[in-house]
Amino acid sequence: MARKTKAKFDPNVFLATIDGGRTISSFKTDRVVFEQGAPANAVLYIQKGKVKILVTSEQGKEAVVAILDTGDFFGEGCLIGQPLRLASAVALTDCTIMRIEKSAMVRVLQREPRFAEKFMLHLLTRNSRVEEDLVDQLFNSSEKRLARILLLLANFGKEGRPEPIPTNISQETLAEMVGTTRSRVNFFMNKFRKLGFIDYNGSGLTIHSSLLSVVLHN
Repeated sequence: MARKTKAKFDPNVFLATIDGGRTISSFKTDRVVFEQGAPANAVLYIQKGKVKILVTSEQGKEAVVAILDTGDFFGEGCLIGQPLRLASAVALTDCTIMRIEKSAMVRVLQREPRFAEKFMLHLLTRNSRVEEDLVDQLFNSSEKRLARILLLLANFGKEGRPEPIPTNISQETLAEMVGTTRSRVNFFMNKFRKLGFIDYNGSGLTIHSSLLSVVLHN
């Protein structure tokens, strides 16, 4: 009898299939994916859309600490024994998100090197982004920080053409990410528009490569 060969593991198929501790859910814009303080018992993967990660102080003040995009994981703190979520996750656009139970995630990381490599790349990329954000916050003006965030939201530097930023990403959200006031964000956005760095239209906010001049200017 012919010997059966094991099917080659494909991380992308794994992240698109409901099976063995994996479920897929849809979230409308502004829907909460999980709340700060909730049990940390699963890793999540964005199949489509954008998610914002925010923290809330004891005084009720909120700050956006990350914007995640299609292909990003989040909630991975459960893998190192984190019992509760340290931040909230909220859909910034309509999203499709896969939930991978902690036990299923640990199992596939141990058994499938290709998936472990993909996940490790995510962690390294996230760590690099956190370091860049810290340097940005410490040394750059709020105008430069806003320009950098707009470029990141439009996926500049990634494969493919830059994408319009959805109009539902408010100036309040941008202000939280920049660490400034909404009025300052509004001032800089009007300045960028007058200089031709950005355009508003019905489908969203279009970012032009010329906005890089703000980030690169000393």
